[in-house]
Amino acid sequence: MITTDILIIGAGPTGLFAVFEAGLLKMKCHIIDALPQPGGQLAELYPKKPIFDIPGYPSVNAGELVDNLMEQIKQFQPGFTLGETAVSYTKVDDEWFEVITNKGTVHRCKAIAIAGGLGTFEPRKPTFENVADYEEKGLEYFVKEPEHFRNKKVVIAGGGDSALDWSVFLSNVASEVTLIHRRNEFRGALDSVEKVQDLKNQGKIKLITPAEVTGIKGDGKVEAITVEIEGQDAYDIETDYFIPLFGLTPKLGEIGNWGLNIEKNAIVVNNALDYQTNIDGIYAIGDINTYPGKLKLILCGFHEATLMCQSVYNRLNPGKKFVLKYTTVSGVDGFDGSRKEAEKAVVKKID
Repeated sequence: MITTDILIIGAGPTGLFAVFEAGLLKMKCHIIDALPQPGGQLAELYPKKPIFDIPGYPSVNAGELVDNLMEQIKQFQPGFTLGETAVSYTKVDDEWFEVITNKGTVHRCKAIAIAGGLGTFEPRKPTFENVADYEEKGLEYFVKEPEHFRNKKVVIAGGGDSALDWSVFLSNVASEVTLIHRRNEFRGALDSVEKVQDLKNQGKIKLITPAEVTGIKGDGKVEAITVEIEGQDAYDIETDYFIPLFGLTPKLGEIGNWGLNIEKNAIVVNNALDYQTNIDGIYAIGDINTYPGKLKLILCGFHEATLMCQSVYNRLNPGKKFVLKYTTVSGVDGFDGSRKEAEKAVVKKID
């Protein structure tokens, strides 16, 4: 059983920043996320695209923002349960909640902060009939552990950043990488497209465009995929793994069955106070919540995370007065023993 003060559901920017704000108040956090790495949409959908409305950053790449947030919270030693989704919760007693994931991992916490962005991300799957027969048997929707593909034949389908970046990465891991896209043009970062072009020229990536994968073959596991190129007969390509990277579809998931007030696939919260839901002790912050005047912006999620943490502190410490101090004054004490603080003023007489 994993025990923490605040259980955060969602490892996007809002959930990550909540760890920092909780840490300032000496509260521990653990994060659950369905994706195999922290960052949410920023890491999975557009890691190399710039964001222009983060205060203090005229422009910051999404992936860089995630890296910075991870560095910022490192001193507070959050725990992570990745590649799993929160399925159910129970109120154990007046102090504790218990949340169980789809893989049976049990988390006990004193408050729940739902920071799931647009919801649980589910991969867009190929539409041919026998897809389910090969899932986790050579058909993979995420690259969770690159070493699984060491010296294996891999076929990747897709035309965005994920397909390009994983093709580049696995070209140094797999024995053979084939990238298939239904168009000749790719919609991704320019440097990623150029890297794929260079690796194709070197013979390290096989590129098939415009084409589509229309089927999978194999006895109990993926052994080949069927490719159709416009104006040509379909043919099979032998492979050990097929990785379709067609993007993600957001869904509220099992959290939608928790008895929360839902409005247009978003969780209604009290924005006049602390972004708490209709269930005492459960909060919703970031893009997953809704209230009058709601704006789905990262910077708004940061604000909501801050007020949520203040509320949880009061919940965990009834009757204890917290005096807010600016970090420029109080410094930041990490759970790992580290301390960050401004330089002390020098007291010196001037003759």
